[in-house]
Amino acid sequence: MTLAFAASVGEPVGVSFSALGTSASLLVAAPQALEHGRSLLEDELAAIDLSCSRFRADSELARLNRAQGRPMRISALFAEALDVALEAARDTDGDVDPTCGAALIELGYDRDFAELARNGARAGAGPAVTARAVPGWRKVELDRSRNLARVPSGLVLDLGATAKALAADRAAARIHDAVGCSVLVNLGGDIAVAGQAPQGGWRVRVIDDEKAAGPVPQQAVAIAVGGLATSSTSVRAWRRGSQDVHHIISPATGRSAEPYWLTATVAGASCVAANTASTAAIVRGPRAVAWLERLGMPARLVRPDGTVTYTGPWPRPAATTGNGS
Repeated sequence: MTLAFAASVGEPVGVSFSALGTSASLLVAAPQALEHGRSLLEDELAAIDLSCSRFRADSELARLNRAQGRPMRISALFAEALDVALEAARDTDGDVDPTCGAALIELGYDRDFAELARNGARAGAGPAVTARAVPGWRKVELDRSRNLARVPSGLVLDLGATAKALAADRAAARIHDAVGCSVLVNLGGDIAVAGQAPQGGWRVRVIDDEKAAGPVPQQAVAIAVGGLATSSTSVRAWRRGSQDVHHIISPATGRSAEPYWLTATVAGASCVAANTASTAAIVRGPRAVAWLERLGMPARLVRPDGTVTYTGPWPRPAATTGNGS
């Protein structure tokens, strides 16, 4: 059923709440669409959590990880999410790999991050992390025609690099189809839009370091279609023994990617495309610039010292020329 809400004149209205271990925000162009839109967003997030969460024993992902190598019939949603994760791995030559679950657990990321942050002493315990490659996405078997999946015994899937972005894309499209006005969904920095954007586009602030004390550099940009995603080495970060670690894994080592970039923000045809590229940029470090340029993807890459590099048609500040600032 489609509820036709004509977009009202004036500022869009929105709502924010906690979900998926982060913040969820919804903006709609028609105020009277907000309540129904929120209900649809909550429904979509509940479904993706039940399918893809690594932190609840009843999720399909958790059950597949426990299947000890046996094939398992899965829902259409989980099959889509797993397919998206494998496509991200193919598109990045394995730099965004869903088989990094065991590496994350070894780092101490073995529960929802909000709980991890509250229990910092436990997160900081333990020996130094051993470097070893993750099992690799090619070991994952998926039959979309029959919704069957299999992973080898001992392999631990984690869809954190793509499932939240997929949820943003799905929710934005579903809400727009239902209410008929333009929509923006933001899940902890994974942003998807649907419908004709407000005049001038949806205005989004890109912040260099959310954990920094005091004022931090930021840039306002407009997004009209597709998605925008930011990956960071500072937001989901903690101590493991004597090491500073974060949640973005380099599949070649099974350890946190070297923090060459503090943040990587990328615009794409969808939130999944943007998130895949921003995550891969963190993993690739300095190699990300040429890769993003070849793809023609707009990106804003920030070094720990505040140096900013732009790629593609990302809007440069007036005083900036070339790639650096």
